[in-house]
Amino acid sequence: MRRAAVLDSAAGVRIPSGIDREAIRFPGFDGELVRTAGSTADLREGVVLYLHGGGFMCCGLNTHRPVVASIAKRTGLPVLHIAYRQLPSTSISGSVDDCLDAYRWLLDQGALPEKVVFVGDSAGGFLVFVTALAAVSAGLEVPAGLVGLSPLLDLDCTTKSVHANARRDVIAPVSALMAIGKLGGQTNSPVDGDLAALPPSLLIAAESEVLRVDSEVMAQRLAAAGVPCSLQIWNGQVHAFPAVWPGLPESRAALRDVARYTRQARCGPAPGRGRKLFGKLNFRSG
Repeated sequence: MRRAAVLDSAAGVRIPSGIDREAIRFPGFDGELVRTAGSTADLREGVVLYLHGGGFMCCGLNTHRPVVASIAKRTGLPVLHIAYRQLPSTSISGSVDDCLDAYRWLLDQGALPEKVVFVGDSAGGFLVFVTALAAVSAGLEVPAGLVGLSPLLDLDCTTKSVHANARRDVIAPVSALMAIGKLGGQTNSPVDGDLAALPPSLLIAAESEVLRVDSEVMAQRLAAAGVPCSLQIWNGQVHAFPAVWPGLPESRAALRDVARYTRQARCGPAPGRGRKLFGKLNFRSG
């Protein structure tokens, strides 16, 4: 009932201006390809796969269309946004299967792995990394880059429950994260995966949120695996702020970084400003 209420309330969300949308029907779930209005960009030139958050049980195309539109406008790329199946109709593993199917679809449409970037917020950040690991297991080439916005990356909440932010974060409390882990079924957390085959990653988290812990652990493990990673900790912000309020000044700044990272990931390492995104911890002021 809660999920239905959220989706119903989002049905009246104003569709962002300046975009074109193409409905895509997958077996068992829906998606849409969002482009800047009038864009003729081909998928072979680059594409973003956006995986929305919502605790694996709520939100969808309506709720996250504003941030998807913002990414499309800032990158100039088409963005495939999918309404993957969620709890309780499927397990987290079922959600991963849908995300991997969406990636396969992009490849079947001519998208080049080295021109694809996965982006996701919160639970969608979990799916970003697990889908990339699933692609490796399936023998598919990994995308050019991964972006997690306040990503949930570890279903084991032992470390989070004793962190100081556990008493500060009222948006994504540890109790809710623990419940998700119990409901989601037997799913391995991406922080425990074989990370060496993953592409460069950008992690963005709020200083006061408890999921900051997950980004810090993932950044450390990616570095240990030899995978370039940039971790940004934003002061004065809250969980998934770029996705929830993409129009705020701080969110716009963070999304500019996402767009810049996406350009760099698609073009490969290059000298200059973009290179500094990789392998660096940045504290940003909100």
